[in-house]
Amino acid sequence: MPKRIVPLTDTKIRTIKATEKAQKLFDGGGLFLHVSPTGGKLWRLKYRFGGIEKLLSIGTYPQISLADARQQREQALAMIAKGVDPSDTKKAQKAASTEETETFEVIAREWHTKFSPSWASSHGNKIIRRLELYVFPWLGKRPIKSITAPELLSVLRRIEAKGTLETAHRTQQNCGQVFRYAVATGRAERDPSGDLRGAIPPSPSKHMATITDPKAIAGLLRSIESYRGSIVTRCALRLAPLVFVRPGELRHAEWSEVDLEVAEWRIPAEKMKAGVVHIVPLSRQAQEVLYEIQPLTGDGRYVFPSPRTGSRPMSSNAVLSALRRMGYEKDEMSGHGFRSMASTLLNEQGWNRDAIERQLAHAERNSVRAAYNYAEFLPERKKMMQAWADYLDSLKEVGKIIPLRAAG
Repeated sequence: MPKRIVPLTDTKIRTIKATEKAQKLFDGGGLFLHVSPTGGKLWRLKYRFGGIEKLLSIGTYPQISLADARQQREQALAMIAKGVDPSDTKKAQKAASTEETETFEVIAREWHTKFSPSWASSHGNKIIRRLELYVFPWLGKRPIKSITAPELLSVLRRIEAKGTLETAHRTQQNCGQVFRYAVATGRAERDPSGDLRGAIPPSPSKHMATITDPKAIAGLLRSIESYRGSIVTRCALRLAPLVFVRPGELRHAEWSEVDLEVAEWRIPAEKMKAGVVHIVPLSRQAQEVLYEIQPLTGDGRYVFPSPRTGSRPMSSNAVLSALRRMGYEKDEMSGHGFRSMASTLLNEQGWNRDAIERQLAHAERNSVRAAYNYAEFLPERKKMMQAWADYLDSLKEVGKIIPLRAAG
């Protein structure tokens, strides 16, 4: 005679003690509670379907109460009576749920939420808006792991058709970041955007992007002051508008070239495009930046060394990447842009054009004359550099913009 099953009670479930071996507490109708040696309690349903014995996991106790487990048992038995396997139904529901939570839009927004705190708000807003306008309407609801390169290309082609090639390239870059994040978090197998290299025509070449509007310059300078990256990059950003040398000259600056007492930075001829020594008068503000970073890098060769090794200067992309993190796209501001900014405004304010050109170290057509005149207009250039630094300081102070007047 088969052993009679006594239905479970909440009291019995709560007080059951774990033993060295797993225990099965049956409630009837195939429902039982599996108690592991570590004390875990899992509801399971044993049933037969198509002549095969199967197990259906219902959930853990106490998250699933005794009453809930019995209700799910009755639902499963009703499915079996109708010729439906409850295990297959559960798998289908799980797959549908997974597709809903692992779509391109869901993962893209998760990626944006995770990384946007380290970006300037304007930069983060541009990225999510770009995805909302150009990608989500067509690929947003698709499971990210099922999206193919041709499907992504069709989205980019729509942007290309509008004539906005730069936006198409940025959108491709952002999609690639989302796909790589999905790969890293185990929700996609590969990044299809990598297959599209060369599929979109390059953007037309442009002049080096710069900012010349005083209000916009003020915003840039304040963004630099609040930059939260490394102190080396932050100091390079602060010095760049004060000296307006070429980006390569800035990152290769060496302490042996800088004389803080004389307030000069002499760049050797071999580093200069014109092939002659270049003197950069250091304003009071430029000296302050160098005094700030000196305790950190002053014992090494480079003023702005690589974070990986002091034997090399900082990366050629360090300043550019910092500008991007602050929200400035490459058609808005570049490392070279600080030179154009100074040139434009200094000329507008009436400074000696020859002094400006000499300070920009523009190549002299007559190489002999250039070699003998690298210090030409130096007194005027010193006054100009200090006036320029004072002018930039005034822009940072909201509502206080002093005129940049030429000397003499």
